[in-house]
Amino acid sequence: MNKNKIPVTFRKRMILYNLLMIVCIAFTISIYTYSFYRKDAIAREAANSANRLHLVSSRLEIAWDELINIVQNCAGRKSLFLTSGRSSRTSETYGIYASEVLKDLCAISGYNQYIHKITVYEKDSLFIQAGTSYGSWNDAESIMAAPWFEELLNKNIQEYILTLKDNPFPLNAKTIPRLMPLIRPLQYSKMRSPRDAWVCLTLSPKLFQDTLGLLSQDKSVLIMTGDFSPVSSMNMEAFSHQDLEIFLNAHQDRTGSQKVHLSDMDCILTWERLSVSGLILCEVLPLKNIALNPEAIQATIGLVFLSSILIGLLLSLLFTRYLTRPVMRLINHMEVISSGDFRRNPAIESDDELGIIGRQINEMSSHVSVLMENRIRDEQEKMNLEIKMLQAQINPHFLYNTLDSIKWIATMQHSTGIVRVVSALSSLLKNMAKGFNEKVTVRQELDFLDNYITIEKIRYIELFDVEITVEDPALYHAGIIKLTLQPLVENSIFSGIEPSGKPGLIQIHIYSREQVLYIRVRDNGVGITQEDIDRMLKDTSRVTKHYMSGIGLPNVDRRIKLVYGQEYGLSIESQVGLYTCVTVSLPLEFHEHVFKEGVS
Repeated sequence: MNKNKIPVTFRKRMILYNLLMIVCIAFTISIYTYSFYRKDAIAREAANSANRLHLVSSRLEIAWDELINIVQNCAGRKSLFLTSGRSSRTSETYGIYASEVLKDLCAISGYNQYIHKITVYEKDSLFIQAGTSYGSWNDAESIMAAPWFEELLNKNIQEYILTLKDNPFPLNAKTIPRLMPLIRPLQYSKMRSPRDAWVCLTLSPKLFQDTLGLLSQDKSVLIMTGDFSPVSSMNMEAFSHQDLEIFLNAHQDRTGSQKVHLSDMDCILTWERLSVSGLILCEVLPLKNIALNPEAIQATIGLVFLSSILIGLLLSLLFTRYLTRPVMRLINHMEVISSGDFRRNPAIESDDELGIIGRQINEMSSHVSVLMENRIRDEQEKMNLEIKMLQAQINPHFLYNTLDSIKWIATMQHSTGIVRVVSALSSLLKNMAKGFNEKVTVRQELDFLDNYITIEKIRYIELFDVEITVEDPALYHAGIIKLTLQPLVENSIFSGIEPSGKPGLIQIHIYSREQVLYIRVRDNGVGITQEDIDRMLKDTSRVTKHYMSGIGLPNVDRRIKLVYGQEYGLSIESQVGLYTCVTVSLPLEFHEHVFKEGVS
């Protein structure tokens, strides 16, 4: 493709974009307006639903408080059923009087019509009833025989949770199969067992159905007990009770309103839990039944019309914004380049004038990236060359000393010692010839060192001994740079033991701590002053007849730091006239594939 070709001009592109923008904005505003009014209508209906439920819950709470008050009076007030001026309940008129008191107590509450039956019972002493259903001489036995009697009688005195139970009274069990009982023991009774003295109020579900009758009859409302047993409902046939139970089990808030999917319909579910009775009231509102305000559609059309006019007035501003956008992309990309990121950015390339500039910037950044990569590669090569040069400084010096040893042996002895020296030298040179910038195992390095010690012991006529201690046999397989130990031992011989003029001992201790390999070389020679220690590892160019013949020790430290980093290398401790101790620190490595099996 011709890079200088501009097939699409800014003018044509602006006209197309502006036409598309006007259509999109008009469409977006229409959808937004419709969605806004739909959400508003749903929110209003959800709020109305919550208000309706609150109205029902308030009435039910008042009713339940009145009924609880009746039970509490019967269970806790000893004087309630006593005739005036009498403390005994043995008179013949007592039963009639007590029964009338119970009826009046129910009537005063205002909810007498919903009390199916209230029974006050004390064994061999008291048995009175009131309510909307006829009583029977064996009602007390029927209540005590009910499977729920013991459970409700033994409940906490402050617990008034409503539950739906089977009707225990045979006379009307078929017409009213389920009731809501509340039982409390008579607190003032002298009976030993609560079973022998109690009050039982059974509430008719008609209370809840009549309360729902206060609402508009087109609503879908359900009243359940705390265990999700349906008590009363209105228009709930189309909705799954199981789905409601699953949802309300997962949402334990006292009140709430949320969009749910029930029986293949999107609905708004509003619920409220009553704290005292434990009842759950919920209303289901299908979204399809929410009527939208026709005026909202008219408002939408008018809004789209006005928006289109405003868009035409703002086109000049949009043109400017369109022109500056590719310029800003170029500026942002230049900032990325200035931060050191030279990756190509296709977003700034296009077929117009600014796109040509962007393409040239991408090509320039690619060239800069290549130059940076070359610079990094050159620096790495420089480091490798420096390592090889530092290693090469040790090898000629060692060869010189070895040849000098062979000369003295040939002059002073006429024995097979020459064979030993030449063999050791041959082994050393063979392994050094395989490369300097390689890692070997500790065992291989100790083999190199053994050849060197063989040569030096013959030269110095057993002037020194060497002791080697390896704490863990596994460390024999740890990695180390070739020719690390030989310069350290040479330093101990030439700079420590030889100047002392007496036999010496070189101790080599190899151990590890926290993934770091340490090799300590200690001699009992003349020692080194602190001043010499401070400058010894800093000057790699010094050549004297002491201290590793002038170059070995500092170059070993430099090699280690170049390979492993500045936190590793050599450290020196010494006391003049007593000892010198050089410690090498390296990272502990056991990866066999990085070590060369270069020792034979």
